[in-house]
Amino acid sequence: MTRTVLTIQSHVVAGHVGNDAAAFALQRLGVEAWPIYTVQFSNHTGHGAWTGQAFTAEHIHSLLDGLDARGLLKRVDAVLSGYVGTVEIAGAIVDAAARVRQRNPNAVYCCDPVMGDVGRGLFVKPDIPGFFAATALASADIITPNLYELGLLAGTDTPKPAAAIGAVRELLRRGPRIALVTSVRDDEAHIDTLAVTATQAWRVRTPWLDLDPMPSGMGDCTAALFLGHWLQHGDIPQALVHAVSALYELLTHADPTQPRELNLIPMQQALVQPRQRFAVDAIGA
Repeated sequence: MTRTVLTIQSHVVAGHVGNDAAAFALQRLGVEAWPIYTVQFSNHTGHGAWTGQAFTAEHIHSLLDGLDARGLLKRVDAVLSGYVGTVEIAGAIVDAAARVRQRNPNAVYCCDPVMGDVGRGLFVKPDIPGFFAATALASADIITPNLYELGLLAGTDTPKPAAAIGAVRELLRRGPRIALVTSVRDDEAHIDTLAVTATQAWRVRTPWLDLDPMPSGMGDCTAALFLGHWLQHGDIPQALVHAVSALYELLTHADPTQPRELNLIPMQQALVQPRQRFAVDAIGA
C-alpha cells in the first residue's frame, strides 16, 4: 500500500534542503510526497545571499482548502514539517495536521523542530522555540530534534549525551510517541542517533565525519527517511538504521565542488539501499 506524506517545508530552486531533500527522499522510498512550500528561495540562505519570498499562513490554509475540497486530505497518512520562519507559519502547520486528522484519524504528524545546533546556536526567531515547546510538541506524534534542539524543547541547556534519553522521555510525556534525536556526540570519533519511545530506546553509532562545511539539509533528509520507512513497516529500530546508513553514505560521497549541498541525485540509490548498514543497539530502556 502506497503511503502519502504532506510535507510542509521550504523550497529552494538550486540545492537540497527542506522539501528539496525531504520530498525526493520520500519518493525514492516509494512514498507519495505532496509538498507545500513555506518559502521559495533561489538557494539556501547559508550561501550568504539569496532571492525569493516567504509565503504566508493564509497561503498554506488556501492550499489545504483546495485539497480538502477535492477529498484528498483523507488520503494523507502523515504530515511532515521542518524549518519555519514565523510562529504564524508554525501555527498553520499545526492546524494542517489537525485538519488532516479530522479526515484520517490514523494520520500522524512528524515535527522536525529546526531551531539551531551546537556551535551555531539559535538561528530562528526567538519566539519559535516557545511555540514548538508549548504547542507543536503536544500536537506531534514524532519529533526529530538534534541534541541542541532537545535542550530548547526541554527548556534547559543542551543535555549531556548520557542524559539524552531521560530528557526525551520528559518530552514524550507532553504528547509525542516517538523521538529521533540526531547529533548526539559522546566522543571525538563517533556520533550517535537515537530513537526513543516511552519504554524503549535504540542507538545507531557511526564514525564522525569531519566535513567543513557540513552540507545543508541533513536533518531534513534524515527525518524524511525515518518517517518514510516507519510508515511502511512500523519498525522503529530498522527505520533508524536505514535513515542513518543512507545519510552516512551521502556524506561519504559528497561532491567536493559543492560542499554545502547534499550529493542527492548522483547518490540517490543510497536512499533506497545503502551499501553499508550500521548496527542498532537497544539501550537504556
